[in-house]
Amino acid sequence: MRITLIFLAILLGISLAWIVRQTINVRPWIAQSLGPAESDQMPKPVTAVRLGLAVLLAVITSFFMLGVSSYFMRMELGRDWIPVSPPALLWFNTGVLVLASAALQWAWSAARRFEMERIQPALLAGGGLTLVFIGGQAVAWAQMQGSGHFLAGNPASSFFYLITALHAVHVLGGLVAWVRTLGKVRRGGSPERIGASVELCTVYWHYLLLLWLGLFGLLMFT
Repeated sequence: MRITLIFLAILLGISLAWIVRQTINVRPWIAQSLGPAESDQMPKPVTAVRLGLAVLLAVITSFFMLGVSSYFMRMELGRDWIPVSPPALLWFNTGVLVLASAALQWAWSAARRFEMERIQPALLAGGGLTLVFIGGQAVAWAQMQGSGHFLAGNPASSFFYLITALHAVHVLGGLVAWVRTLGKVRRGGSPERIGASVELCTVYWHYLLLLWLGLFGLLMFT
């Protein structure tokens, strides 16, 4: 229990450190030395969207920390807890999510180098792999039911469905932002707006991957 909670606490720290890092990179003396027009064109390290994402990641992490605490408390509560063996398919799904995160990183790298022609293929690869991950999770749920582990079967199986479903919901929420970002790319938006959207999607995908690795370890080894 301690290891899992420490992992989630580290994840919370990473979420907060990301926005702090953006703040540290601010150099107000540079903006003061420029004229008004040049100063307005300076990139803003701390934006409302970045701050909102940082807060969202902190809230999600805190939410899952409570869920993990409940998991261990319920496991130790009574003898009705019957451990289940998660489907081996989860290993494949984890690998797919790693590739999806790598594809989003590819898109972000292209955006920072203003290689606009590479952004869309990378985004499509990341989104497609994410959909494969969601589909794989659905197949894993079907395999669980096929092996006789139903939602109301026992507390262990109930938590399996709950934890994986909650993570899948957050992945689907990320796909909404992904669709909007892809729309900006196809409409030929400004490099600055596209780059900002790709950055936020990438950070969120990396977060989802780290979160899943913690939850995957929890389900496989407890």
